[in-house]
Amino acid sequence: MNDLSQILEGFDVPAILVTADYQILATNTIYSDKFGSINLESNPKCFAVSHGYDKPCDLAGEDCPLLAAKSSGNKEKVLHIHQTPNGREHVDVEMIPIFDDEKQLKYFIELLRPVPLASGHANTRQLVGDSVAFKAVLANATRVAKSDVNVLLQGESGTGKEMIAHVIHLASDRAQQAMVTLECAGLSETLIESELFGHKKGAFTGAHNEKEGLVAQSDGGTLFLDEIGDVSLSTQVKLLRLIETKTYRRVGDTAIRTSNFRLICATNRDLSTMVERGEFRLDLLYRINVFPITIPPLRERSADIPGLIQHMLSLVGGDFHFTKGAVEYLKTYAFPGNIRELRNIVHRATILCETNIIDQKCLLAALDLGANRITNTTRTTLPSLKENELLYLETLRQQFGDDKEKMAAVAGISLRTLYRKLEQITKIS
Repeated sequence: MNDLSQILEGFDVPAILVTADYQILATNTIYSDKFGSINLESNPKCFAVSHGYDKPCDLAGEDCPLLAAKSSGNKEKVLHIHQTPNGREHVDVEMIPIFDDEKQLKYFIELLRPVPLASGHANTRQLVGDSVAFKAVLANATRVAKSDVNVLLQGESGTGKEMIAHVIHLASDRAQQAMVTLECAGLSETLIESELFGHKKGAFTGAHNEKEGLVAQSDGGTLFLDEIGDVSLSTQVKLLRLIETKTYRRVGDTAIRTSNFRLICATNRDLSTMVERGEFRLDLLYRINVFPITIPPLRERSADIPGLIQHMLSLVGGDFHFTKGAVEYLKTYAFPGNIRELRNIVHRATILCETNIIDQKCLLAALDLGANRITNTTRTTLPSLKENELLYLETLRQQFGDDKEKMAAVAGISLRTLYRKLEQITKIS
């Protein structure tokens, strides 16, 4: 037994030694430092220590990696929420079976890797939730983190794609190096290339100095391209070469440079449809879509809303509380702006509420304030056709967020016309 206990010290993550009937026999030093010491003389069970359960995980409605490893005879992994000194945290659990000389199952080594930035309760972390949909995303993020393949994050605006990118980076072997982000939406072709690749002095008007690009800054780390669907076709060609060869040229330069980065891309657009319309290169889609992760909208993970509310209230400060009725109402709300919209609603409610109790009446006032960005002063005449058009487009934007393609399709106009009309809303706002 002492030899087996010493084996645990060879792991660089928290580790425990468990019997086939769930009893913890030993822990390594890293486990004690991270999760606290365990009184082994009390014959503790792993499900009681990690979850506070009085029965195995599979009997409490959760996946049990020990049961899975016992059935398969191979190592198994699962994402769990564990009780820790910091509260409830998401932990990536790997269970390794150990057999004796007669190939009889004797023990399990359980490795526990806390997921960075993720928590099962409200605290200072930025990813909160314990719904099935949320845990599925985190499980895929932690699985792909240890590989070096390209990842494509897909989901509506405001669902937290950049935060999932940070989880992947921090759980990867590149975590000690930089994660560099480029927001591609709204940037001109020249500006995107200058930001990515850098430029030589005098390469274009205004290029008064040499500039190192984000590709160079991400060498050894992670390059995150947000809203990749907004990149022009000509820039897509250069991105394709960069991804395939890890080589590039600064704007205005002839020298070939290299960078060893891990690529993560994100989009709220349907890239397959864009390929069919000739707006996105199929070969580039294949390169970036090695491991896709779809992040569900908030309306599909309503079980996380109470925890998210508590988290956002903790950031606001003060002793605010939502009534049960207000929380239940939000659980039925569509949230076209997803988590970003929920954060705005919570902030508005704390401002509008005259007490520290936010009830459904106060909540409806906060929702109404957000739904009426374009308001009219008291008038006796009917609104003009132009005003009605702007109100209609604003309603579309509230419903579909940043998905301009859906907005244009529903309105029956082209994307170009839609962008022109949305500019008018911005000016009025």
